[in-house]
Amino acid sequence: MLQNSSELCYLEMSKTKLCVFLGCFLLSSALVGAQSPITHPDEVSALRTIKRSLTDPNKNLTSWNRGDPCTSNWTGVLCFHTTLDDGYLHVRELQLLSMNLSGTLSPALGRLSRLLILDFMWNKIRGSIPKEIGNITTLELLLLNGNQLTGSLPDELGYLPNLNRIQIDENNISGPMPTSFSNLKNAKHFHMNNNSISGQIPPELSKLPNLVHFLLDNNNLSGYLPQELAQMPNLAIIQLDNNNFDGASIPRSFGNIPTLLKLSLRNCNLQGSIPDLSRIPNLHYLDLSSNKLGGPIPANKLSENITTIDLSNNNFTGSIPINFSSLPHLQNLLLANNSLNGSISSSLWQNRALNAIESLTLDLENNLLVNISGSFDLPSNVTLWLKGNPVCSNGSLVQFCKSQIENETRISTTTNSTIVECKPQSCPYEYSPTSLLDCFCAEPLLVGFRLKSPSFSDFIPYKKMFEGYLTQGLSLSVYQLHMYSFAWQEGPRLGMYLKLYPIYDNTTNSHLFNPSEVQRIKSIFTGWRIPLDGIFGPYELINFTLSDVYKDEFSSSLSASISKGTLIGIILGTFAGVVMLSAIISLILFTRHLRGYHSISKQRQASRSLLKIDGVKSFTYGELALATNNFDVFTQIGQGGYGKVYRGTLANGTIVAVKRAQQGSLQGEKEFLTEIQLLSRLHHRNLVSLVGYCDEEGEQMLVYEYMSNGTLRDHLSGKPLSSRNPK
Repeated sequence: MLQNSSELCYLEMSKTKLCVFLGCFLLSSALVGAQSPITHPDEVSALRTIKRSLTDPNKNLTSWNRGDPCTSNWTGVLCFHTTLDDGYLHVRELQLLSMNLSGTLSPALGRLSRLLILDFMWNKIRGSIPKEIGNITTLELLLLNGNQLTGSLPDELGYLPNLNRIQIDENNISGPMPTSFSNLKNAKHFHMNNNSISGQIPPELSKLPNLVHFLLDNNNLSGYLPQELAQMPNLAIIQLDNNNFDGASIPRSFGNIPTLLKLSLRNCNLQGSIPDLSRIPNLHYLDLSSNKLGGPIPANKLSENITTIDLSNNNFTGSIPINFSSLPHLQNLLLANNSLNGSISSSLWQNRALNAIESLTLDLENNLLVNISGSFDLPSNVTLWLKGNPVCSNGSLVQFCKSQIENETRISTTTNSTIVECKPQSCPYEYSPTSLLDCFCAEPLLVGFRLKSPSFSDFIPYKKMFEGYLTQGLSLSVYQLHMYSFAWQEGPRLGMYLKLYPIYDNTTNSHLFNPSEVQRIKSIFTGWRIPLDGIFGPYELINFTLSDVYKDEFSSSLSASISKGTLIGIILGTFAGVVMLSAIISLILFTRHLRGYHSISKQRQASRSLLKIDGVKSFTYGELALATNNFDVFTQIGQGGYGKVYRGTLANGTIVAVKRAQQGSLQGEKEFLTEIQLLSRLHHRNLVSLVGYCDEEGEQMLVYEYMSNGTLRDHLSGKPLSSRNPK
């Protein structure tokens, strides 16, 4: 029973103030929870573990030491823009291309459960590929090429249902290819060249319905070539050069792959004859050189699209098929070091003068060819090599029978930057050589790019086509691209150095890409979103370089790039926080006034024994002192006008937050117990639950469920997670 009406009035007012306070807290917590999401705690922990396993000499990952991965713009960490079904943000991409990282790949990568792209290309990572990556069922691109990885391929990678591309080339991977890879039904790209993968190619790979590029050159593969590979309905490139297939033959079924664009089996210790490949309608590139193939070269006509036929360094006999004369796009016909005999027909080159753009190299050295039938006059775009044939006894053919000089133009081509003549003027950047505007001064994006298995030998005829293909894929104008240089590399692969220029905007007088455009262009490269083109084959990004002016602008833009929803949430959350603070101040002032009407009870046990609330425990002072190491300063996680908050561990191992009132903030016994009753009835996903209380020895303490992601004020102020939860 209350003593008088005055006490009743004050108690009712106390309840009202408490409800105002709790209402404001609920509103602000809901706003923060809805509008200021954070990264899933398990992914934050995983990223920190991943960083600890890496060596970062260039300090590229220093941003990983502060804030939240998704809201503080950690380098290389890209997140979904909205929360997913669990209310958290999740990491979408891990883009750590060309950062000079070493160390190892942590098994914690497998905890990035919503990841789509995992990119560690062109670093110095050692160790093995963690099998835990097989846990990321959402993964689409696995990009680990250009490192120093060892060990075998984990079977677990074969159970990634959404994997589109696996690139592990240019490492030191050994062991067999797992048969589990036959489960990768969505895979289009197997890029595993330049490793030490051994054993037989699993015939089960024929079950892959979408595989387009099969690149395993420069490994230690052996056994036979499975004829079942021909059953893959979309296979465009088979590149298996420099393996050892133990004298096996080329399966006849390879002549029945209607989608095949390139067949490259150079130096594979193959024997037997060439199967009939005339039924492949769009074959562009055939390299069967440096094997032990023999017999006559099939006379059936190959695809008119073919650019390269390399059958050199084998045991072929008979004459040169006359059908080679009617291949309009042929660039290389390489038949050296065989036992071919008979005449050389001038029809191989006589129509080439009509197509001056297309060059043709005929390497027929070291055969048994005795004469040329027809004209000896070669068009300027045709090169003929005949040394080592009986035909060279004819003195009039001496120009074709000299020793080949190291012909750099055949293996390497480089174009120099166009020199733009402009009137002297101030240009802090550089003049675009391709702009429609004369002397347009702008800062380009620098891109290292490589075609991994192109279906031609001479790039010049395809250069303009490539520029149109690339700019269309990037949604740029052709004149924004300048191909600064290109060169053939071992493989053969075609490396190139590109410059991308912005469009002049006369309204802003801009000479730079804006940050969103930089991000858009980069994401197209890193997400492999440029559509496939058969003749250019698969591509890879070597580097994407931002000059200092872009780094400064890009960084400042990222720091300011807050979505409208998040910005509104922060504003509303801050407003709610101000309201809440006002309520707290009012409550403190009121309780101090109320203290004049009540004395602190020294005998609270009787009243407390009347309070029986399910799920709310009455703790002794000793229990909470033990849980907080006697309220040690190192367990303190917060402080306000009411008192201090400590992180504690109960005897059963439960982690809690203990809110301890300071002496000047103590309430009356009944008010304190009423507050406990009210708090025990509040249940909301954005409010922590009340676990218990302590009301003895002159102490008033509330024990809450521990909130691992910090307080409301922490979220409003942007306080880093690392400083919210001291261990």
